[in-house]
Amino acid sequence: MRFHFAKYQGAGNDFVLIDNRNAQLSATDPLRYARWCDRHFGIGADGLILINPPQQPNTDFYMAYYNADGRIGSMCGNGGRCAVAFAYHLGIVGQYARFGAADGWHEAHIDINTAQVSLRMSDVAGIDRYGDDYIVQTGSPHYVRFVVDIAAIDTYREGKAIRHLPEFAAAGINVNFVQRHADGSLLINTFERGVEDETLACGTGVVAASIAAHHQYGNLNTSLSVLTHITAKGGKLQTRFMPQPNISYTDVWLTGGAEWVFDGSIVD
Repeated sequence: MRFHFAKYQGAGNDFVLIDNRNAQLSATDPLRYARWCDRHFGIGADGLILINPPQQPNTDFYMAYYNADGRIGSMCGNGGRCAVAFAYHLGIVGQYARFGAADGWHEAHIDINTAQVSLRMSDVAGIDRYGDDYIVQTGSPHYVRFVVDIAAIDTYREGKAIRHLPEFAAAGINVNFVQRHADGSLLINTFERGVEDETLACGTGVVAASIAAHHQYGNLNTSLSVLTHITAKGGKLQTRFMPQPNISYTDVWLTGGAEWVFDGSIVD
């Protein structure tokens, strides 16, 4: 069979996207999806996204996200932003969108002048400590470690070691190394489970890092919205959220570019 796809990227996080509203593709087909994501024998991507029919009232579509290993994944922030850009191209949504994903519904809007897509993420219920580091659930589980010099970190080696600690090995965890500048902006490197390698960016990781940075360095007594600028290896992203007195975070948004790379078809 011939399958048509589009390739999109957000801050270097790249995805294969397929319009599956006709249910042509199965909800579980890990060998096929892993083959398509393979950078040597397939299309090449950090993950695959199916645009499925909506599962909830008042939503435009359902985003099924698969890791590069072909297995169904949890929420992907940059993938969600690329899904909205793809849905806009298909005419499914206009400038505003509301869609379902593994962690519930999301809303998004597109700045058609700049191609920036802003995605509302799930609220964050709290932050856990792991020694001097943090664990933050942002639709996907993230381990956050603040470092003095991110250039000195071997993200693959050190990230893989943390991801395979006994307490994380079975389910996996994404690992983020973060350097904070004096102006509050962040640099981030991420090792992603499912990809099992360093990626150029991770949207849920960027959100986790900015929330952990606020918890460690910010004013915890303020109720003002917090804007953070983050630079990943693949590009720049922004987060905005509202801290709550009980160390939770609401009105969480992730913003950045979501760009079409190419269209194609694959016979499989």
